[in-house]
Amino acid sequence: MKNEQDPGSILAKVNFPQDIRGLDMPALNRLAGEIREMIIETVSRSGGHLASSLGAVELTLAIHRVFQTPVDKLIWDVGHQAYAHKIITGRKDRFHTLRQKGGLSGFPKRAESPYDVLDVGHSSTSISAATGMAEARCLKGEDFKVIAVIGDGSMTAGMAYEGLNWAGDRKKNLIIILNDNEMSISPNVGALSSYLNRVMTGQTVTKLKSEIKHFLKTIPSIGDQMVRFSQQVEESLKSLIVPGVLFEELGFNYVGPLEGHRLDHLIKNLENVRAMEGPVLVHVLTRKGKGYSFAEKDPSRFHGIAPFCVETGAATAGDKTIPTYTQVFGRTMVRLAREHPKMVAITAAMCDGTGLDHFAREFPERFFDVGIAEQHGVTFAAGLALEGIIPVVAIYSTFMQRAYDQVLHDVCIQNLPVVLALDRGGFVGDDGQTHQGLFDFSYLRAIPNMIVMAPKDENEFQHMLKTAVACGRPVSVRYPRGAGVGAAMDDTLSPLPIGKAELVCEGSDLAIVAIGATVYPALAAADKLRQEGIHVRVINARFVKPLDQILLMETARSLKKIITVEENVLMGGFGSALLELFEKLGVYDVRVRRLGVPDEFVAHATQAEQRSLYGIDEAGIIRAVRSMIDGFV
Repeated sequence: MKNEQDPGSILAKVNFPQDIRGLDMPALNRLAGEIREMIIETVSRSGGHLASSLGAVELTLAIHRVFQTPVDKLIWDVGHQAYAHKIITGRKDRFHTLRQKGGLSGFPKRAESPYDVLDVGHSSTSISAATGMAEARCLKGEDFKVIAVIGDGSMTAGMAYEGLNWAGDRKKNLIIILNDNEMSISPNVGALSSYLNRVMTGQTVTKLKSEIKHFLKTIPSIGDQMVRFSQQVEESLKSLIVPGVLFEELGFNYVGPLEGHRLDHLIKNLENVRAMEGPVLVHVLTRKGKGYSFAEKDPSRFHGIAPFCVETGAATAGDKTIPTYTQVFGRTMVRLAREHPKMVAITAAMCDGTGLDHFAREFPERFFDVGIAEQHGVTFAAGLALEGIIPVVAIYSTFMQRAYDQVLHDVCIQNLPVVLALDRGGFVGDDGQTHQGLFDFSYLRAIPNMIVMAPKDENEFQHMLKTAVACGRPVSVRYPRGAGVGAAMDDTLSPLPIGKAELVCEGSDLAIVAIGATVYPALAAADKLRQEGIHVRVINARFVKPLDQILLMETARSLKKIITVEENVLMGGFGSALLELFEKLGVYDVRVRRLGVPDEFVAHATQAEQRSLYGIDEAGIIRAVRSMIDGFV
C-alpha cells in the first residue's frame, strides 16, 4: 500500500471528507484503490467485516463528496460496510487499532467521531432512525440532509418496512440508499440505467414533470383522469427498466439501479438526488468483496472474517484440532435429525454462522432461513410446534433479544416444544457492545415454562441438545463463541435430568457454583487453591432454570460460603437466581458473592481480556475465593 511519505499516495493527503471534494475523477478512483488496500491489510491482522466494506468504497466516497457531512447526517445500517467511512473521517491513523482493546470499534460509534451519528450493530434500524432525525430537523427549523444507507440483507427485516411506510407517508425530505450487493448488473445495462437516471433526476426534467402534471390538472373535467393515465404510462414504462414500483407505491421517488463502482455516475446521480424534494430511494448495485479476489469468490466467508493471509485468503489464527461450539452444534443437529424425523432447523440469515450448512444440505426440506427476521422466525417455529414438529431455532444470543415478545407470547404461554439454540452466549470479544451475549440468562429465566441451560464443554453440549429436543418444553441452550475445551466426545447421546447439577470437585472450605464456560476456569482455580490448603467444592450448575435445589441447599447449609460465576450480567442472572432460591427456602446464614458483569456495557476486546477485566477467569476466581476465605467479603 502507498504510505504517507509516498508523493503518489492520494490517501496520504486525505483525512476528512473536505479533502476529497476537490479531487478529480482519476484521483478519486486511485483513492478508492488505496482505501481497499488499507482495509484488506488491516482486517487481515485484526479480523472484521471485510467483504461488505470492500463493496461500499466508491459509494462511501460519492456520499461524502456530494453531501456536507457531518452537517448532513449519514446513517449506516449495521455498519458492516463503514470501514472506508472511518478511514476518511479522521480515523485513518488509528485504523490499525480496529476491534482491539482501546482501539476503534468495528461499527459506527458516536463517541469516536461527529461523522458517526448513530451507534449501530444490529440490522434494519437506519431508516427508522433517519425518519426521527428528519422530523427533528423540521421541529427545530433547521436545514440539512438525512441519508440512510441500508443493505439488501437488512431489507428482509420487518422494521425496515415499518420505517419505509412511515417515511413515505410523512413526505419529509429523506434519502435512503439501498446498497444491493446480491444482484449482478452488466456494464451496458449499468451505463444505460445510470444515464436514464441522471436525466430523470435532473432539475430540468423534475421541474418539467411537475409542470406537466399541474397543467393536466387544469383541463376541465378530464384533468385528473389525464394525470392518472400519464402516471400509469410512466409506471408501466418504468417497470420495464427498473424494479422500483414497490418503493414508488410506498411514496418514494425511486432512482436506480445505479452501478455502485462507477464514481462518476454515482456522484452525478447523488448531486441530482440532493436537489429533489420528499423521500427518495436510491438503488445502488455493488459487489461484495470488490477488489479482493478471495472475498469476491466467497463473500459469505469474508463477511465476518478472523485474521487471514492476504496472499492466500487462508485463516492464520486458531487451533483447528479442537472444534468450535458452532461446529459441534452443526454436527449434532445432523445426528439428531436422523433420529427425529419431525425435527427442523430455523435460522435468521445465518446458515453458515450458526453451523447449519451441513444440515441444510442433508435435509433441505427441513431447513428454513427466514432472513433477518428473528421475530418471524420464533413465531414461525411456534406454528410448526403446534402441528407436532420439533423446531430448533439457531440465533445468536444478542439477536434473540429482538424476538423477546414472540418467545414470551407465542412459545412460552402456550408451553410449546421450541428449542432456542443461542450461539455466542457470553463474551464475544472484538465485535463489541452491540454483540455481547450477556443478557439471555436474565431475559429468559424470567419467563414461565422456559428451561434455561448452558454446557461446561462441547461434550456436555451435545447431550444438552439431545435433552432439549426430547424434553417437549420451551428450552434455551446457550453456548460460547469459539473453540471448545478439547473434551472427549461420547459416541452415544443421552438426555440429562432436567434441573440436575453436577458435583465436579469436592471441597470443605467454600463452594464455587459455575455455569457454562465458567466451569473450567473454576476447576483450574480450585486446583491451584488446593496447593495453598484451600479446599473448594465446584458445582457445574448446568441449569439456570430450574435449579438443583437439593444439591444447592445442602451446599449452602454445610459450607456457608458460595461464589457464583457466570458470563452474564449480574442483574437478574444466574447468581440472582441462587439468591432468590435461598430467600424462598429461608436460608439466611449463607454468604454469597456473585462474579459476572456489572451494570454496564462491555467494550470490544479479546474474550480473554474481557474475562480478565471482570474477574471471571481463573485469576479473578482465585482472588474472589481468597477474599472470601479471609473474611473481606
